[in-house]
Amino acid sequence: MKPKNLKKKIQRLEKRLQEVPKKLAKLKQRLQATEAAKAAKAKKKAAAKSLKAGGAKKTGADKKPKKKLNLSPERRAQLAAAMKARWAAKRAAEANAKSASGDNQHAAPPGPPPPQNRPDGV
Repeated sequence: MKPKNLKKKIQRLEKRLQEVPKKLAKLKQRLQATEAAKAAKAKKKAAAKSLKAGGAKKTGADKKPKKKLNLSPERRAQLAAAMKARWAAKRAAEANAKSASGDNQHAAPPGPPPPQNRPDGV
């Protein structure tokens, strides 16, 4: 091998060896940063969990105030009537379900009728 080529190879190898410690330091730094972030996240999560378990409740000042709907009186009355009708239907459905289940507690649920044997073969 020519001395010029050998010198180039040696220079490239030296350059690569200089870059490796830099890369290694960079990776170690990144690992430390991720571990620190993970620890901080776990600490934050534990603090939030202890607050929740401790029974700390939000005060009224922390909650956002309810937004007032800008409804006309006619629309407000219309919505009120619709809601009352919905609630009445729900109460009626619950009452029907209770009375129906109370009457036939041990009866078999109605299923499809049994097949009929016809003499004409249809």
